[in-house]
Amino acid sequence: MTDSNLTKGALRTPKSAAIAGIIFSILLITTFALLRLSFPADPSSSIDAFRVRAETTTLAISLIPFAGVAFLWFIGVIRDRLGPLEDRLFATVFLGSGLLFLAMLFCAAAVAISTVVALSPSSKVRIDANTFAFARNLTFHLMNVYAIKMAAVFMITTSTLAAYTRFVPRYVAYLGYPLALLILFGSQYRDWSFFIFPVWVLLLSTQILIDNYRHVLNPRS
Repeated sequence: MTDSNLTKGALRTPKSAAIAGIIFSILLITTFALLRLSFPADPSSSIDAFRVRAETTTLAISLIPFAGVAFLWFIGVIRDRLGPLEDRLFATVFLGSGLLFLAMLFCAAAVAISTVVALSPSSKVRIDANTFAFARNLTFHLMNVYAIKMAAVFMITTSTLAAYTRFVPRYVAYLGYPLALLILFGSQYRDWSFFIFPVWVLLLSTQILIDNYRHVLNPRS
C-alpha cells in the first residue's frame, strides 16, 4: 500500500510533465525541420529533391510515434496536476484538441511515408509528378492547416487553464493567446508557423521544470 502511494505520488510530479513536454518539443521540431528540407518550397524540383532525401524523410517520420507518446504523457500529467481544479468544459476541449492534433499529425506521417515507399527504386509502381504534388499538398494541409489549428485550440485551452490555476507563471499563459491566434488564422500562409506550437510547449515545459526544482530547493516558497 505504501509503495503504491509513493509510486502514484511520483507519477504526479510536475517534473514528469516537463520532461515529456521537452521530449515532445525536441522531437517535433526535429521532425518538422527534416520534413521541410525534404519537401522544398519550389514545386518544380520537389520530386527530385524528395528522392534524394528519402532517408531524411524516413528518419523524420520515425520520430513522430515517439513524439506522440511523449505528448500523450504530457497531456495526462497536466490533467492530473490540475486535479479537482479542472473544468469539465475546458478539459473536454483540452483533451479533444490534443488528440485531434495527434490524429492529423499521424495521418500526415502516413501520407509522407507512403510517398517515400512509392518513390523508392524497389517499388513496382512509381508515382508521377502529379501524384507526388497531390501527396505533398495533402501532407502539408494535414500538418500546416488541420493539425496546427487543433494545436492552436490546445494552446488556448491550456493557456486559460494555466491563467486560472497558475500552475505556470501567467506570462507563459498570456503568451499562448497571441501565438495561438497567429497559427489559427495564419498557418496556411506561413510555412514556418508549425514551429510555433512545439516551441511554446518547450517554453511551458521548461518553466514547469524550473518551478519544480525551485520548490524542491525552497519547499516553503
